[in-house]
Formats: sequence, C-alpha cells, structure tokens
Amino acid sequence: METILSSARKSIVIGPDRPVCLIGERINPTGRTALAAEMAAGNLERVGSDAVAQVEAGAAVLDVNAGIPMVDEPALLAEVVALVQSITDVPLCIDSSVVEALARGLETCEGKPLVNSVTGEDDRLEAVLPLVSKHGAAVIGLTMDAEGIPDTPDKRLAVARKILGRTEDHGIPAADVLIDPLVLPVGATPMAGRIALETLRLVRAELGVNTVCGASNISFGLPDRPAVNSAFLSMSVAAGITAVIANPLDEASRTGILTGDLLMGNDEHCMNWITAHRKSNSEA
Repeated sequence: METILSSARKSIVIGPDRPVCLIGERINPTGRTALAAEMAAGNLERVGSDAVAQVEAGAAVLDVNAGIPMVDEPALLAEVVALVQSITDVPLCIDSSVVEALARGLETCEGKPLVNSVTGEDDRLEAVLPLVSKHGAAVIGLTMDAEGIPDTPDKRLAVARKILGRTEDHGIPAADVLIDPLVLPVGATPMAGRIALETLRLVRAELGVNTVCGASNISFGLPDRPAVNSAFLSMSVAAGITAVIANPLDEASRTGILTGDLLMGNDEHCMNWITAHRKSNSEA
C-alpha cells in the first residue's frame, strides 16, 4: 500500500520496500524558545531558513506547526504554510491540535498534504476527519483514545483499527492513513521501545497501512540522545516503519534511517548510502 503526498510542483510516495520518508520536524516552536518568540512577533526568517536547510539535508516532507500560547494560531499557521510552500517544493504536513488551525492550514496548502494528527477519541475523529476528506489530504492516526495511551501493542492495534474504520466511513482510503504507534521515553517507561516496535509489526502484518513516528521521543531525558535515536530509527525500519518525523540536520538520525534502509534492502544498489557518504567526504 502506498501513500502519495504532493505540493504544487512535486509528489512523493510513502510505502513498504521504499526508502523511509523523512519528515522534517524543525518548524515547530515547541521546545524552541527563540523560534517561538520570533514567530509570535511575526518574524518568520528562521522558519524560512529552517525549511530550506531541512530540504537540502534530505527531508521529503516538512512538518509545519505554529502552536504558541496567546497567539492567533490559525492565522499564523496559514502564514507559515504560505511561506514554506513559496520557498520549497516538498509536500507539507499540517500539524496542530487546534481544529481551526488545521482548517486554515489546509485551505492555504497547495497539493495533497498530510494532517498531523487524529486520535481514536470520538470527538477528535469527528472534528478532524471531515476536514481531511474535504481537502483530499492524508492523515496520521495516533494510537491513543479517551482512556489515554494503551500499555500493550494489541490495545494500540485496536485503536488503529478503530481509526481506520472511521476514516473509511468518511471516504478516506486506507492508503491515506499513516498509523503512529506512539513512541514514549524509555527513561520513564523501560518497555516503551519494545511496545512501539511490536505495534509497528502488528500494524504492518494486520492492517497493511503505512506508519510514522516521532522517533526522538525515545531518548528524552537520557545522555547521548543522538546514539539512542539512531539505533531506534534503524530498529524501526526493521519493524516496518515507512516514515519518520525527525531532524534531518541531525547526522545521527540520518545515519540511523540510512542504515536501516540499507540493511532491510530498501536502498537499491546501496546508492543512498553511497551518495550520502560521498557528499559527506566532499564537504570534509
């Protein structure tokens, strides 16, 4: 099963047996104090430079988020979407917990974007899915519901099934749904990595849809986070992940994805691995 996303000028395909789709995470003010202050003041210079840098580093899709307290998020998100798509040619991932912001972002976005995200909560499903259907977008389904994040892979799979049932009801094909197994910090939940990886395997085997995760969550609070992230990314590729939301400017993350693709046979003739290292050597 393949998911197709597009901008006004470019299409990308997400699917098994293909290199993992890297979704650039940096246009997000959460945890980035300087960026948040600039965006709140209407200064989007860093947004623009981050967008270009991420694409140059290999991002196939850019996540755009404007979640800042006390700011008109719908208006700001629309402005960010317009800017990013004016200076890059990659598809966008419209990211907000505010339904009105998602609506404005989708209205502004050209092509077929990805919506980040919907949960298994009934209210959230009925608020977000009509927007996804109206704009012909794809959507990320988070494996959590009104009771929180399930503590077993089987329970997370059940939430994924529910989401797919509701997306079908709204005329959204399964190919346009990416399931997120929800990666939690292993520093707080020692089994978090194993649960996420097993959920990925179950979703691939039982549902056949594409998958995505925010991989860097796994290392939160630990020393040497890049090493942990890199290893987890490679393991995620082996478990069937088809897209990841990560920082393309982080060499360890890029290496984890490239290594996973290489070892799982998703890198034809090893060309992505070879090209990346030729580029690295030429810049040294």
